[in-house]
Amino acid sequence: MNAPNPVTWRTHYALLVLASIYVFNYIDRQLMAILIEPVKLEFGISDTGIGLLSGVTFAVFYTVFGFPLGRLSDRIGRKPVIAFSCMAWSLMTMLCGMAGNFLTLVLARIGVAVGEAGGTAPSVAMVSDLYPANRRSTALAVLMLGSSLGAVVGLGLGGWIAQHHGWRHAFLLIGAPGIFLGLVLLLTVRAPTPVRVMQAVAGQPQGWVQTLVELMRMPSFLWLVLTGGAAAIAGYAIGTWSPSFLIRSHGLNMQQAGFLVGVVGGTGSAIGTLVCGMLTDRLARRDVGWQIGVPLLGTLISIPFALAYFLWPQGVAFHIGDTPVPQAFLFYSAFGFFGVWWATPCLGAITHLFPANRLAQATAIFVMAMTLLGVGLGPLLIGVLSDLLLPSLQGESLRYALAASVMLLVLAAVFLALALPRYRAQMKGGAERAVSARPVVV
Repeated sequence: MNAPNPVTWRTHYALLVLASIYVFNYIDRQLMAILIEPVKLEFGISDTGIGLLSGVTFAVFYTVFGFPLGRLSDRIGRKPVIAFSCMAWSLMTMLCGMAGNFLTLVLARIGVAVGEAGGTAPSVAMVSDLYPANRRSTALAVLMLGSSLGAVVGLGLGGWIAQHHGWRHAFLLIGAPGIFLGLVLLLTVRAPTPVRVMQAVAGQPQGWVQTLVELMRMPSFLWLVLTGGAAAIAGYAIGTWSPSFLIRSHGLNMQQAGFLVGVVGGTGSAIGTLVCGMLTDRLARRDVGWQIGVPLLGTLISIPFALAYFLWPQGVAFHIGDTPVPQAFLFYSAFGFFGVWWATPCLGAITHLFPANRLAQATAIFVMAMTLLGVGLGPLLIGVLSDLLLPSLQGESLRYALAASVMLLVLAAVFLALALPRYRAQMKGGAERAVSARPVVV
């Protein structure tokens, strides 16, 4: 094993820049959620059409390009792939605001998907290169704050901009900063180049199909990938449709719904992500199984809160300024805190399972499952189910469609329970091999 890179101020600066880029990765991805209603109105499309736009169309192209870009970052370095991808998806987000028809909007969203395919997996791999294993879950939690903070800015600020200046300005103004951040990463961050990566790259190159097969043969990895897929379907469905749910079932306007889901819910998710990362690092030092045990615990706790959020009747708990806070939303705040506990520890587990020359590719597979199933199927399934329930449930069809999605969190918990003993056995087996491989000093 090579000595880990020392953690200095440059390490933390690199993490700060990566986390900022990841924030805009999610802002640009989630912005569509708060703009559903005005986009529907302008282009005259159904919930199913919105599900296709924000789900399948995005997910397919993200998935197609995710593994090749992860493989590229394992070979040429993380930094250039992340930087140019960031600038690309930011430019395409701005082009969404210039769409003259629905087809043009779809094409621009495809461009966003292709760009963002080069963001997550290389970023996770770069954080793994920057930080030692015993601090990695906390560092990854800082990176993964992007999803929560992205919701805060994308839904909160995006809703405000759309309410006062129109949905096109939301795309234009929120897309622009990512171009600057890509340049900051490219010009100011010193990326680590682990010796083990350079040795692997200098060796005999392996075909991507063979690499993919070998990665999926890892005993616990398959269950982690399935966990990511199931949890992401529910997570993206809830995240995409929650603003519309609050508008339709609780009478909020677009700005109020964006504020609650984005700012209030996103803040709870951000705190939950940090707590989860620090808790995982602390408990995993005692027993490596907690790397999977923490996400299992959080997922189980989140399930009843999610059901209560969707099934609770109308009623206002209190007001934040001019924004009424439905009683049901109190359960969403708790769900937001615990519902994110599965992501960071699972990514951390992957960084422990794979060497650096395979890490971005392995992470890309996990993220591809999350995206293809979560982004691709989550919003679409809820849109289709809501349309099917519309004749019988009228204005409440979306409420019960979302409640049904919670069952996928139960499935994710089952997958985590299956992954836990396999991961513990692999990690203990790896530690034993490392001890037996040490030279004997006479």
